[in-house]
Amino acid sequence: MANLKEIRNRITSVSSTMQITSAMKMVSAAKLKKAQDAITAMRPYADKLTELLQNLSASLEGDCGSIYASNRTVNRVLVVAITSNRGLCGAFNSNILKQSTNLVENIYAGKQVDFMAIGKKANDFLKKRYNVISNHNGIFDDLTFDNVSEIAKVLMEKFSKGEYDRIDIVYNKFKNAATQLVMTEQFLPILPLEGEEGSNSDYMFEPSKAEIVEQLIPKSLKTQLYKAIRDSFASEHGARMTAMHKATDNAKELRDQLKLTYNKARQAAITNEILEIVGGAEALNN
Repeated sequence: MANLKEIRNRITSVSSTMQITSAMKMVSAAKLKKAQDAITAMRPYADKLTELLQNLSASLEGDCGSIYASNRTVNRVLVVAITSNRGLCGAFNSNILKQSTNLVENIYAGKQVDFMAIGKKANDFLKKRYNVISNHNGIFDDLTFDNVSEIAKVLMEKFSKGEYDRIDIVYNKFKNAATQLVMTEQFLPILPLEGEEGSNSDYMFEPSKAEIVEQLIPKSLKTQLYKAIRDSFASEHGARMTAMHKATDNAKELRDQLKLTYNKARQAAITNEILEIVGGAEALNN
């Protein structure tokens, strides 16, 4: 059995760790509220934009002619992997990295697959195994639509120039603080747009429907990427809050066990001292 000093040191160490994890939990909870409000407020807008684009495109005759809708034989793929810059958030990052690896080894086996990393954890892992064309760690320092739009423009340019035949986004979708869903979404080419025929027959359009669709497509793509990063940002804080909550509970349980062990060891030491004193007194009497 460890001596009393070692147990005391372990109790102090575990108590310090518990204070740290508890503080991190509170910080993540505060950041989660803001991030959750942002993604919750954005989703209706993103969904309505997609619905509007679908309704307009459904009433057009034939292909809308957008270069972003051109389907080509998939030989070169770019995967945008969205993780966090920091760890201590459970399986949040590892789930994205597993899915990214699965895309390379199974879904797109035999094809050229490159990565764009958004988040330090994705870059650190993927650059050792695959080709990472760029890394955008700093986006989380100033997460705005304008900054994300610059990344979306790069993706659209690479697709329009034929550098890649398909671009996917892998990210964690925020459901609640304890649940994040790993999503793989096709970014480019844009998915076939479907809608009800004649849904816009009572409206007059200026400029033409085709021109409106051409303007909405880049806007929709930028919004799609921004929503994915916002989802991931909220998921990160939810995952970290949950992980730190569990870590705090585990530290408390371990501390209680160590205190029980310490008390037992202390009682045993006191009992031994009493026995030694009694034995010594009996020896003197004899």
